Amino acid sequence: MKSHFSMLARYNVWANSRLYAHASTLPDEAYRRDVGVYFKSLHATLNHLLVADRIWMRRLSGSGDHPKALNEILFDDFASLRGARVAEDQRIVDFVEGLAPADIERELDFRSLTGMPLRQPTREILAHVFNHQTHHRGQAHAILTQVGVAEPDSLDLFMMLRLEKNNARA
Repeated sequence: MKSHFSMLARYNVWANSRLYAHASTLPDEAYRRDVGVYFKSLHATLNHLLVADRIWMRRLSGSGDHPKALNEILFDDFASLRGARVAEDQRIVDFVEGLAPADIERELDFRSLTGMPLRQPTREILAHVFNHQTHHRGQAHAILTQVGVAEPDSLDLFMMLRLEKNNARA
């Protein structure tokens, strides 16, 4: 199970890197344009992804920031948001790599943002974290096309795995 989560952590780094590379090419107006998705703009969607990861990583690791609202704008400028994303992605990789098999099965007690006490196994939380990233990255990818990126890079997991395999042979 750990190898599966390690793969997803690597994928997270790879996919976010590709997404942010395209976002960096956009004029600020397009980057912040309300295109009708849940968090309105690419800027707000990318902030939401970081917010959620920080909330979950605080719950999982016991350290780090814990934003109070899912729509919180942590960074208003793109460069700071991108730097924080890179750091958070590495934090997720390091966390997963540091897990022992027993840690993955450990039940975690935490509170929802509304204060409700909850308990989930770490493996279910990690599955949610990576699924949540994929969900909103899909929205962000669609936003890129809506604001004028003709053909954003694929975020397909198999593409990353094939690239890893080919790089290992080189």
